Amino acid sequence: MLHETSATAVAIFAAFVLGVLWLSFFLGRKGQSASGYYAAHGQIHWFVNGIAFAGDYLSAASFLGICGMIAFTGYDGFLYSIGFLAGWIVALFVIAEPIKALGKFTFADALDARFQSRGIKLAVAISTLVVSIFYLIPQMVGAGSLIKPLLGLPHEVGVILVGVTVTLIVVTAGMVSTTWVQFIKGSLLVFFCGVLTILILGRGLAENTGSLAPQTLTVRPDGTRLVDGKPQERGHDLRPVGTIRALPERYGSRRETGALGPLAYLATLEDSRIVTWAAKKRVDAEGTHTVFTPTERSGADLLKPGGSFKGLTTGNLADRLDFASLMLALFCGTASLPHILIRYYTVKDGEAARRSTVVGIAAIGMFYVLTLYLGLGAMTSGALDPTDTNMAAPLLAKTFSNTLFAIISAIAFTTVLGTVSGLIMAGSGAVAHDLVENVLGIPMTDHEKVRCGKIAAVALGIVAMALGILFRNFNVSFLVGWAFNIAASANLPALVMLLFWPRTTKQGIIAAVTVGMVASLAWILLSADTFEKVYGLSREASVVPFSQPGLVTIPLGFFVLMVVSLLTARPAEHRA
Repeated sequence: MLHETSATAVAIFAAFVLGVLWLSFFLGRKGQSASGYYAAHGQIHWFVNGIAFAGDYLSAASFLGICGMIAFTGYDGFLYSIGFLAGWIVALFVIAEPIKALGKFTFADALDARFQSRGIKLAVAISTLVVSIFYLIPQMVGAGSLIKPLLGLPHEVGVILVGVTVTLIVVTAGMVSTTWVQFIKGSLLVFFCGVLTILILGRGLAENTGSLAPQTLTVRPDGTRLVDGKPQERGHDLRPVGTIRALPERYGSRRETGALGPLAYLATLEDSRIVTWAAKKRVDAEGTHTVFTPTERSGADLLKPGGSFKGLTTGNLADRLDFASLMLALFCGTASLPHILIRYYTVKDGEAARRSTVVGIAAIGMFYVLTLYLGLGAMTSGALDPTDTNMAAPLLAKTFSNTLFAIISAIAFTTVLGTVSGLIMAGSGAVAHDLVENVLGIPMTDHEKVRCGKIAAVALGIVAMALGILFRNFNVSFLVGWAFNIAASANLPALVMLLFWPRTTKQGIIAAVTVGMVASLAWILLSADTFEKVYGLSREASVVPFSQPGLVTIPLGFFVLMVVSLLTARPAEHRA
């Protein structure tokens, strides 16, 4: 049963969450000063910080979203893994050591280190809040997706549960507890995903010879599910879809392969026939219905590019530009995410920052390789829920045992906790340190800085909960693409040019951050995906040629910075 709650699952989940909260309260005494609350006194060991990088970065999008995209669309979902990992090259060779040298608490500190400008603090603080909020949305959606099958509670309850838990983590000990939560979560995520991959390869692939048709799943506008036109009862599973229909001829009359190596698994899957779900929209007087039907496809078709990103297979220029724009945003966005950048302030020096990045890349790279097997294992597990792509990996774990399902779900939940706590830390720092203290000029004692940050954290937690409920039907990887686009457009041009172009002025930085943020946000709001999935309008009503803005708005940020810097007074310390 896909959504049957078990006592074991509840117990394991509760143990994880209570353990994380206990750790936060235990470490609370170490985060009472501003330096301790926002940057853990800069005393986190580089190895711990590196794994915490992985724990912070490997979000719900990485675990739930990518696995779900691979399970339903094939190879194209793995391109998100490649894009997310490639971005760390920029972080390692361009950002790591300089950002540590420039900053103190927040990303705005780094950009304003040379100029002491309120305008820079204001622009960057707003950018930090916008990026953090857009990144918070998929994390909260992922939390809601997990709670329904794990605890049998509505999506809204899951979102509120993670929001309250994360707010407690951040308010009790700030960056100290956030770092250790991310360290534990990153370690557990990589380890247990490795275990799950070993089990997938050990089980191999097997044919399902049962009848699959006739069967359709219809989701009404009010969320009601109909199986072959009849209301789906609680606990009623669909017939196995997402299974092998025919193995390669080399297996003869055998119905299963037995254990397979990593390469043999891919080769066998490529030569197999697979039944997966196909979705279509149907509009009538009641509204828009989504109809899912079993569709048999070749493994070779699912493992080639173009299943989701049409720009890889069609000659349509807009599709190609959309794909290129997304990949550019994923590559450039990593080094521009505020909650990632503030992790560099938790270590003692530039060398430790670089070592942390190397450790983070190793852990993250290992995880992203595993996502390919997790996604493909879910595709052939017979346990896909077509109405929720974000649950592919936990439901895959359930095909092995309820205990493993509970562990994977609990780890996925702590994945959300770790990332959301980092995002709220970045946002609270932007409010308290950048806006209140530096922009508004309100003097605060060390204690008042911490209290202001905690109040901001509570407010951000409430906003995150509301947005997680509003965007419940989106794939979380898709939503993260938006955050990467905004971060890369608003933050990367200013950061790179400040580090490598002496002619950069404060006016140039303010203009680049503002224009990049506004342009990318406006593009997203006017895109075909937003028109269809948020506004409920026709995609053809969109006024922009493709949905992902990075290909236009990232170069625009560089261009605006250079033009404005050349038209304004040169920084005094760099004049001839």
